[in-house]
Amino acid sequence: MARPARHSCHSRLRGGARALGEAALTEFLLRDSGQTARLGERIGEAAPGGTVIALRGPLGAGKTTLAKGIARGLGVKDEVTSPTYGIISEYSGRLKLYHMDAYRLSGSEDFAGSGGAELLGEPEALCVIEWAERVAGALPDDAALIDIEVGEDGSRRLRLDAPLLEGLLA
Repeated sequence: MARPARHSCHSRLRGGARALGEAALTEFLLRDSGQTARLGERIGEAAPGGTVIALRGPLGAGKTTLAKGIARGLGVKDEVTSPTYGIISEYSGRLKLYHMDAYRLSGSEDFAGSGGAELLGEPEALCVIEWAERVAGALPDDAALIDIEVGEDGSRRLRLDAPLLEGLLA
């Protein structure tokens, strides 16, 4: 298995070497929420239409901060908040942004019932799903997976498994 590429917030993003058929894995160590938001902006600026970004991590990991950065990178002018109670929020920017929160959902069937599944991969939109591990069965095979871990010092380690975004964030 290829070793993941490691980056600090000032590094250029590029996928690590991998064997044919092995998923790209890029890792970032971010010291604060500002760096998390800036990485989100880079993702929002680079992501093509139809991208589905699945955010996974514990409460307080920075999923909403990353989603806000992605929205800013898409040119969204509205205030982006966590859609926990509404499940899906829609914003206009370079692409339409569907910001989804699966925290209160019981699984993929519940996600489909909320209308979320039919929005995934829409060509003129980008979908960001917080708590994506709760609806893993509904995610498309090419979803960009972002796992977030919180360090004891408050830093965030983001692991980006996103062949679709590889090379676009340099």
